[in-house]
Order: sequence, then C-alpha cells, then structure tokens
Amino acid sequence: MIPEEVELRIARYFFHMYLPEEVMQEVEAKLLPPCIWTDEEELDHDELVRWALEIINKQLDGKHFK
Repeated sequence: MIPEEVELRIARYFFHMYLPEEVMQEVEAKLLPPCIWTDEEELDHDELVRWALEIINKQLDGKHFK
C-alpha cells in the first residue's frame, strides 16, 4: 500500500502541473469561500473533495493527458 503522504504529494504535483488553468481557477473559486469562512474543524473535507472532483470531471470529460 502506498503511504497517504506519498499519494497526497503525487496528487498535489498533478493538480498544479497538469490541470488546465481554468479548471484550477474554478476549483479554487468553489473551495476557497467555505475554507476561508468556516473553521477548519467544521469543514466537511469529503464534501470539498466531491465538489472539486465534480468540477474536474465536468471540465475534463473525454480529455486525455498523454
């Protein structure tokens, strides 16, 4: 099993290196307000991940990276 920290670092690299700028901006626009205005302990991390994945899947539907 790959350690969670390694997975997170790979995902962070992929997010910043390969996602188109407009996708990153849309994800940030959706996630930043609740992250700014809600205490860390009260954030629903699963919901934030779902929101981001919905945006990424919608924006990248049918696109390939190779």
